[in-house]
Amino acid sequence: MPQPTSRSRDTPLYTVTADTLVAVDFGPRTRRGSRAKGPYRRLFALPGTRAFTAGNLIARLPMGMFSVSAVVMIAGTRGSYALAGAVTATGLAATAVVAPWTARLVDRYGQARVALPATVFAVLGSLALLLCVRHGAPDWTLFASYAATATTPNTGGMSRARWAHLLKGNAEALHTANSFEQAADELCFMLGPVLAAFLCGAFFPEAGTLVGAVLLLTGVLLFTAQRSTEPPVERRPSGRAPFRAPGMRPLLLVCLATGAVFGSTEVVTLAFADARGHHSAAGAVLALQAAGSCVAGLVYGAMRPAAASARSRLPWCLAAMTTLMTLPLLAAGLTGSLLVLAGALLVAGMATAPTMVTTMTLVQRYTPEGRLNEGMTLAVTGLLGGIACGSAAGGWTVEHASAVAGYLVPVAAAATALLVCLATLALFEPSHRFPFGPSNRSTESRAPH
Repeated sequence: MPQPTSRSRDTPLYTVTADTLVAVDFGPRTRRGSRAKGPYRRLFALPGTRAFTAGNLIARLPMGMFSVSAVVMIAGTRGSYALAGAVTATGLAATAVVAPWTARLVDRYGQARVALPATVFAVLGSLALLLCVRHGAPDWTLFASYAATATTPNTGGMSRARWAHLLKGNAEALHTANSFEQAADELCFMLGPVLAAFLCGAFFPEAGTLVGAVLLLTGVLLFTAQRSTEPPVERRPSGRAPFRAPGMRPLLLVCLATGAVFGSTEVVTLAFADARGHHSAAGAVLALQAAGSCVAGLVYGAMRPAAASARSRLPWCLAAMTTLMTLPLLAAGLTGSLLVLAGALLVAGMATAPTMVTTMTLVQRYTPEGRLNEGMTLAVTGLLGGIACGSAAGGWTVEHASAVAGYLVPVAAAATALLVCLATLALFEPSHRFPFGPSNRSTESRAPH
């Protein structure tokens, strides 16, 4: 039988045996019906992505543990929730000031060179807080120790920066990566408080802080060890500071209002459950909201981005959040049932991830080149500030009105975010300019997002 030549491998070969015509195809064999890889499988098929994601998830889990652990530890040993709240609020304020500077150093000198020593300093602050509480040190030492944890690097921002570096020019894959990161955030903030409460209750009051510190240091060590996926540094970035970049300030206002949704919902839900004698169930109810957001984030990431850009999708996401946040208000006001409220929060949480994914996509797009981690940390700082304001507003409303009336606060906060976005759209519509300013990134993809 004739043998195929190198030039005929891709074409069938015909020959005759007796009275039968035989056709032989020497082309490469492929499995029929084989399914194409899903978006998440394609994402983690990239070399090094699984390793840095695993380390980052370990480091991110304690972010949902530290505040709960500190409150339980301080209130349990000092007998004062007011002191515990003041200490955690001080740490939040210190983080809002220090975090952008830490992120700027990360962008300028690299993740491994800055994040690891910053984490070590933050872990020492956590251990100092643990020892001060354990040995009855003066109250001012608690404030000083917890403020030292403000150097904790923005691990979620560093992970998103790696994805942006690896997927530069691939808007669809970056959309999937951002959706995964948001789902990971929700998962960690859902499991973190539950794990912290279990450790502090099952072992000793300081267990949550101790385990959180170990997880943070271990995760950052594993994450920063993955040097192949680390984005390059620019010692002297040519772009302006992210806060001064066109479009960033409206986005930060949106983050501030969105954070107020989260903070007020948490406080009001705790008060609502406590008023009905189910204080211990409040954590599970809030976890359902995070679960809804986590599932929605994964589904949103698996979808192909719509033809409209992220800047056009943001008002729709905020409108959906505003609408769905009325469900907890209706559930609490009309039924008074904690079970019905849990279902309403589950559905309401489904608007969170798409909103945050779209917002972070815009933050990445309009942050100047070489300062991506700083820009995303500013967005996280805006969220933290909003959480603090929302917690205060929600607590004041519960105390002076009722827990049911408190659910008006997240609705108002979501509506404020929507109005900020729509007002900016209306302001710039006549000139057909993007409401949040032109892109500040020279490498922005022109593919639809």
